[in-house]
Amino acid sequence: MGFKIIEDRPTPPEVYNWRIYLMGCCIAFGALTFGYDAAFIGTTITRPGFTKAFGIDNMTAKEKTNNSSNLTSSFTAACFFGAVFAWPAMEAYGRRVALQGAAVVFNIGAIVMSVTDHNLGMIYAGRVLTGLGVGAITGVVPSYLAEISPPPIRGVLVGYFEVAYQAGNLVGFWINYGVTKTIDLHSPKAYRIPLAVQLIPGGMFAIGTLFMIESPMLLVKRGKEAQAIKNLEYLRQLPADHIYIQEELAMIHNRIAEENTVAGGEGKGIKGYFLGCVRELRVASIRHRAVLVMGMMFLQNFSGAITINYYSPSIFKAIGITDTTLWTGIYGVFKATSSFIFFLVFVDRFGRRKPWMISAGACSLLLIYLGVYIKLGHPQTTKVLSESTKKGGNAAIALIMVYAVFWAFGGNGLPWVVSAEIFPIRLRSLAGAWAGCGQWLASFAATKAFPEMLLKMDWGVFIFFAAVCLLTVAFTFIWIPETKGIPIEAMDQLFGGPTRHSQWRQKKVYPPHGFPPLEGLTDHYDGGKGMETPGLHGDSKKESADYLEHV
Repeated sequence: MGFKIIEDRPTPPEVYNWRIYLMGCCIAFGALTFGYDAAFIGTTITRPGFTKAFGIDNMTAKEKTNNSSNLTSSFTAACFFGAVFAWPAMEAYGRRVALQGAAVVFNIGAIVMSVTDHNLGMIYAGRVLTGLGVGAITGVVPSYLAEISPPPIRGVLVGYFEVAYQAGNLVGFWINYGVTKTIDLHSPKAYRIPLAVQLIPGGMFAIGTLFMIESPMLLVKRGKEAQAIKNLEYLRQLPADHIYIQEELAMIHNRIAEENTVAGGEGKGIKGYFLGCVRELRVASIRHRAVLVMGMMFLQNFSGAITINYYSPSIFKAIGITDTTLWTGIYGVFKATSSFIFFLVFVDRFGRRKPWMISAGACSLLLIYLGVYIKLGHPQTTKVLSESTKKGGNAAIALIMVYAVFWAFGGNGLPWVVSAEIFPIRLRSLAGAWAGCGQWLASFAATKAFPEMLLKMDWGVFIFFAAVCLLTVAFTFIWIPETKGIPIEAMDQLFGGPTRHSQWRQKKVYPPHGFPPLEGLTDHYDGGKGMETPGLHGDSKKESADYLEHV
């Protein structure tokens, strides 16, 4: 099971307490904000009331296309810069304060969009502000969760974030459906309500930040060890002298020491660590991993799913559907449900490589069908559809839902999972920000380009996405390793060989079970007898020795 608790060391039951789960829920509210945005904006900006109020009706076809892409891409561009500035902000002011600032910026943007009338520039300003807030959230949350979560339930709390994102998606899709069925679409209410609803997840997240406490690791970095111990006591519900607290405190010191080695002679603080990370790019395997993350994010965003989220009304209209809001909502249900199932059941059962290759291969075939159907049937321009075209349209609808399922089982979350696993601990703080920047940069490129592509390429845009999915299969087969079951400490060895596909066939490279030898870890073990650095003892220490003997 994806969320099954597997302990890295004997863990007192008090550690799995309501406080840590409450923190996870409060942090997850941040994902509601951009989950909702990804679902509601595409339909809202096409409402007759919106296009009339903001002068879009008077634009040429070219101007309308540019405006549509700009309204969407301005958000994702701002997300990129929000993620860029999030890392220095959270290091300088703390994780909690950085998230509170992100919540304030997001809600100001939502208010600006909700109250403006006849001023398209204010809509753009609101989109930029909400984007900055969302980008900062995605830049801070991975590090914050990693620092406050007990390792056995870290996956659960990360799962909360994904679940919240999908929940926001569903709300966005169905808010638009409710507006379509109950409100005159030429009325300002038809666009004001979806814009104002942004304040609900934004407000929930802002309130949630009041229940967060500062990361113990950051407090230790600042020399506030007494407060760090108090925060650990609060999060773990254990006294300061408990062995579990003492071990965790030792782990925090070890990680800070590793980060300090990265800075080396580059100086102290944020600047020194950043320059040290840049220096690490001289190492071929680190450089390979950085490029790999960026490649995964671009392939994910150009697989078609992100653009279907933002421009679902246009896409459903292209295959001849009239009730686009209903089918957009149904599409959201399929995608969200499939994502829940994948992260709950399959992600740690079938690994990373195989699900993504199967997912991308299947998605390419489905997208090819959509392109061919639009080319041959012309459903978007034909007033009276023939019987065969109607049947083809029904098949196209079904295949879009199947596409949602396959995409959820591959490209939806696996790039994030792999990105979180492949970097050494000493680079983890900045690696999360790198992945976030890659995601938003790729999302900006995809959402900016899609309206123009759809206008000029028509059915060919689906063939383009299909080609990207096929490229994803090849990219995954050649360059993405299977990281399931590989210790983080062994990633340097996994990426240390040549970048040919046989390198990633673990059982051939590391027979008989695919686990690499931990030659680089001998300093942490006492002659194979068990772990000497804080973290394992008793049965867990014996298990670590058994593992070394097995390897």
